[in-house]
Amino acid sequence: MITPQKAIHYERYEFRKWESHDAETIVETPVSLTVNGEVWLTFMCTPVNLEAMSVGFLYNEGIIESMDEVEDVRLCEHGDNVDVWLNRSVEQPQSWRRTSGCTGGVTAVDALARVDVSFNGDQPKFPPEAIGHLIEMLFESQELYRETGGVHTSALSDGERIVLVAEDIGRHNTLDKIAGLCLMNNTWPETRILITTGRISSEMLQKAARLSVPILISRTSPSSLSIEMAERYGITLIGYARTRRFNVYSNPQRVGF
Repeated sequence: MITPQKAIHYERYEFRKWESHDAETIVETPVSLTVNGEVWLTFMCTPVNLEAMSVGFLYNEGIIESMDEVEDVRLCEHGDNVDVWLNRSVEQPQSWRRTSGCTGGVTAVDALARVDVSFNGDQPKFPPEAIGHLIEMLFESQELYRETGGVHTSALSDGERIVLVAEDIGRHNTLDKIAGLCLMNNTWPETRILITTGRISSEMLQKAARLSVPILISRTSPSSLSIEMAERYGITLIGYARTRRFNVYSNPQRVGF
């Protein structure tokens, strides 16, 4: 079985001296997704929560709506393929569009297509200080990052606590893992806030909308298309979030503006 960390050795040059170091680095590996016996695609990912990532990817792509459609999901013994068996036949999308996701994400969803989701413009509502608290909780949940660095973390919160956490070298993979964990654990908090370390591009916004998340918070920047999409879907999009400051790019009324 593939592990998410790998021991490495490196040499550091600092202050005109060389030092030898042993450490661990994050693993990036190809994992294929097989649906009803047909290979669909290959993820480049960190090998943890792979079953959840596969199920969540199918959900975020609109292939499935619930676990009732999934007969079985299992990781092969070598850890390089996830088999998902559905209780009905499905056709593989004719073409996959490469996204801006790190490690080369793909999607068959049109970024400009309308997502069947709408939010009340005023709810949920939080004081600005709550955003900083959520960022602190995200940092506290970064287990792999503390051990290896070089990995993205996303977390689903109900506004008071972290409900689910996912880590991966690909930021888009973390949201697929969150979706899969929600489905497989039947965990759908009434209030949903997504916090992520990754940049918010169109595919990240699309996945957040699919998860019916009215507030999306990132440590870094949104793209122009993600801001347009957030306005269209009624999502409060927050970027460059720190414990004491953040930028709101759409629907600021939810954070006491």
